[in-house]
Amino acid sequence: MSRKVIKPVLSAAEAVRSVKAGSRVMVGGFNYGGIPYSLVEALVEAGTGDLTLISNDTAYEDVGHGRLVARGQVKKVIASHVGLNKKTGKLFHDGLMELELCPQGTFVERIRAAGFGLGGFLTPTGVGTVVEEGKEVLEVEGRKYILELPLRADVAFVRAHKADRRGNLTYFGTNRNFNPAMAMAADYVVAEVDSVVEVGEIDPNDVVTPGILIDALVVKEDLYYAART
Repeated sequence: MSRKVIKPVLSAAEAVRSVKAGSRVMVGGFNYGGIPYSLVEALVEAGTGDLTLISNDTAYEDVGHGRLVARGQVKKVIASHVGLNKKTGKLFHDGLMELELCPQGTFVERIRAAGFGLGGFLTPTGVGTVVEEGKEVLEVEGRKYILELPLRADVAFVRAHKADRRGNLTYFGTNRNFNPAMAMAADYVVAEVDSVVEVGEIDPNDVVTPGILIDALVVKEDLYYAART
């Protein structure tokens, strides 16, 4: 077996060294589910700042990647929902952080477009609203569409259930959410998993994200993820 296909298994602290100041970082998850908590916590501890955070939401100010926002490590958020994290709104309204809200379906399609190498796509979602401001609007067969552009990151942190040493990933339930799409749309992808097994122990029919997309693996650490007081 060629060693070239074996993915490195890193600690979370080692893995987040791939994130430099000013990086665009995708983080999987939807509310509490599917967040790569160990990786996010390590990034919080590293203190890396000036980040553009690309995530479905900003969790809560004391949970997951919401802590990156609350700690002032994020200069811009691109998300579809931020109402559960009061710090996100405050920083935006105080002019201390940029915020780009994107309809959820459009958000994930922009990520998919980047993953598949597309130049963008047309959607009627947001036509005639603030969503179309600053974007090109095209008319096709009498109907208006917004041209939405791909959304790509320097680094993606995704959460999966299990990996083999080649980086093939399986997911568990709704924790899957945005993670497979994000794994396709970054220059460097780290997958946080419950366990890493030997090649051949995962049925190929169960693989959702192929290992060719994954650069490194991290086994989740025993952290306390609940909201902190």
